[in-house]
Amino acid sequence: MDRPASDVLMPAQSSRRGWRTFLLVMGPGLVVMLADTDVGSIITAAQSGVQWGYRLLLLQMVLIPVLFIVQELTVRLGVFTGQGHGELIRKTFGTGWAWLSVSGLGVATLGALLTEFSGIAGVGELFGIPRLLSLSLTVIMLLTVVLTGSYRRVERVAITLGLFEFAFFVVAWRAHPHGAEVARGLVHMPLGNDAYLYLVAANIGAVIMPWMIFYQQSAVADKKLQPHHYRCAQWDTAIGSVLTQLVMAAILVAAAATIGKRHPHASLNTIGDITKMLVPFLGADVGRVIFGLGTIGAAMVAAIVVSLASAWGFGEVTGYRHSLEHHPLEAPWFYGIYALAVIAGAAVVDLVPNLVQLNIGVEVMNALMLPLVLGFLVALAFKALPPEHRPKGPYAWLVVAVSGLTAALGVYGGLTGINLF
Repeated sequence: MDRPASDVLMPAQSSRRGWRTFLLVMGPGLVVMLADTDVGSIITAAQSGVQWGYRLLLLQMVLIPVLFIVQELTVRLGVFTGQGHGELIRKTFGTGWAWLSVSGLGVATLGALLTEFSGIAGVGELFGIPRLLSLSLTVIMLLTVVLTGSYRRVERVAITLGLFEFAFFVVAWRAHPHGAEVARGLVHMPLGNDAYLYLVAANIGAVIMPWMIFYQQSAVADKKLQPHHYRCAQWDTAIGSVLTQLVMAAILVAAAATIGKRHPHASLNTIGDITKMLVPFLGADVGRVIFGLGTIGAAMVAAIVVSLASAWGFGEVTGYRHSLEHHPLEAPWFYGIYALAVIAGAAVVDLVPNLVQLNIGVEVMNALMLPLVLGFLVALAFKALPPEHRPKGPYAWLVVAVSGLTAALGVYGGLTGINLF
């Protein structure tokens, strides 16, 4: 029997419906990837370009599939279990292991927030804004966005802020990198150099961070994505993976083509250091205004993601209400943890401004935590997922190999760089 004409879905209609579904699902992957290029990552990429030219550029491209494989597991776990990362660890492995995992998250959160607020304060000072004022305005905005909104509103604000990172592409274009030099740098990697390996570890730690895994899985669960959303959620993560690494590459290229040529031994511990060094090459508008806008966007979206990841993680382990769909009075501990993280991070940066020198060290710390972070993630993929959705066959071996190699390389590079290996 023929179907009624009204029941036949034309290709154009199907395409429009597919795009609508994707736009509704899109968010957790894109937000967490925009946050991935945070202030610490910006400084790490700039240092990489200054010290090693384009020799760490290929690593940025290699890390795209690595990042996707890792974060895709969080999508799979969130969609097919409906639970956040901390909650799933608690139910699968017990409370003790869950507390170990969330303790690592707490350490990573503290380090990340110090870098985000130091970057915001540094940009403010470039324009003559006192540190206390810029940090206070940032805290007020971050609290207002989360305390007065739903998950979808927070997501939209985070994406909007993250789009300012596109400014880094303008910076890279204005730096006019030389194609032949870029090509030579892509094939020359001094893997026997300890300083090079230290920055390899820092770049790995700048790409895969504990709070990213907690955030994306919890965001997928909080957004209530269902199994039929899985494919769109994968694309959301894939697009974000490419975008964040292109931003990192743009920063590295800009630093290598400018500061790296004239001042290869420059100390770039802060966003202010980088911006001041860029101004003579790119002009005040690009070097200060454009780079500053990109930094603020990156820092703001990262601060939202990091603080929410911490609030979700501790909520999932302790069992208190942990959703943006609850009002503050309905979930006081969830919103309280978020507010405490934001306020404490800003206060520490205001009182102890020299902490900004720890930026690259924070990324190396993230790399040293990868065995714990990726170990839990892979174990959950093989134990907590429904059997039909677990990695299988060659892909399962690829997941294990990529996770193990990434963790080992991060730890080896980090320990070698600080002369402990």
